[in-house]
Amino acid sequence: MTVALFPGSFDPFHNGHLEVAERASRLFDALVVAVVTNPQKGERLFDVAEREEMIAESLAHLDSVRIVSMSVLVVEVALEVGANVIVKGLRAVSDFENELQMAQMNQHLSGIETLFLPTSSSHSFVASRLIREVVRYGGDVSEFVPPPVASRLKELRP
Repeated sequence: MTVALFPGSFDPFHNGHLEVAERASRLFDALVVAVVTNPQKGERLFDVAEREEMIAESLAHLDSVRIVSMSVLVVEVALEVGANVIVKGLRAVSDFENELQMAQMNQHLSGIETLFLPTSSSHSFVASRLIREVVRYGGDVSEFVPPPVASRLKELRP
């Protein structure tokens, strides 16, 4: 059985993440989405439990997906869940530079390979950081996020 790990902070989970998860779920027998606690990402909108819940609701149509949270190295979670591969979405060349270094480090530490899935051009500009900024200023981002996330974001708008 092939198991893929899709890690990220997912604050919030958006349609680019959804696309990568849907595509990865077709490529592998099982997909584990790991919500990462990343103190370097700045002020968060949602705590880990809220993010897990929104992701579970957004991916409920996929049978072979489970959600976990983590505050350890990605490779430790990958080994714990029996992942054969780590899946990362790419929006632009600038994503590749950082992700390549992480993939090489993860492969060196664990032997687990990373598969890069480019998002479609319709999602290439969507970033959680931008969504957080628009929401903080009262903007509507519902077209960029799955419906369960959109409803929670509306509750946050001033």
